[in-house]
Parts: sequence; C-alpha cells; structure tokens
Amino acid sequence: MADERPKTAYEIAMERLRRNYGEEAQPLTDAQKAAIGEARQVHQAKVAEREILHHAALAKARSQEEIAQLNEALRRDMERLAGDRDRKIAQIKGEAPSSAS
Repeated sequence: MADERPKTAYEIAMERLRRNYGEEAQPLTDAQKAAIGEARQVHQAKVAEREILHHAALAKARSQEEIAQLNEALRRDMERLAGDRDRKIAQIKGEAPSSAS
C-alpha cells in the first residue's frame, strides 16, 4: 500500500493494450524498422505521383461529371495504396494482414 499513487495516462494506455492484445508484441528489429520505413516512403512517393496526375487531369476536365469521376478514381486509388502499404507493413511485422476489403 506504500505505492498508491495515481497511474499515468501512459500506464493506463499500456494496460489497455496488454488487455486487448494479450501478450506484449515483440519489439521490431532494425531490419524490420528499415523495411517499414522504406514501405512508407514508397507509399508517399506513389501518393504524390497520383496526386500530380490527378491535378493534371482536373485541369483538362470539361464538366462537373468528369471532375466527380476523377475525384472518385483518386479516392479509390488512395484507399488501394493505403491498403497495399498496410499489408506490406503487416507482412514485415509478421502479422496476419487484416481483410478490411
């Protein structure tokens, strides 16, 4: 009873994580960290490329319907790219990828 101080937000969050995910996750190796960093950089590059192409296509668009179609295509591409990135990171971590789609 000597240490009855209130818990910090960090301690509470860590307890919740342990409860929700069972055992503690294994720390990432340096190689895994590097691979995850590279996967994120590749994702950012693809997103930037896609946005540049999108802006060029918007400049050529002639109707609101065409703009709406281009925006919808961009949204789908961004979701696909994010999903690809998340699957790659899960694979690097050795986790089972979540099947959200």
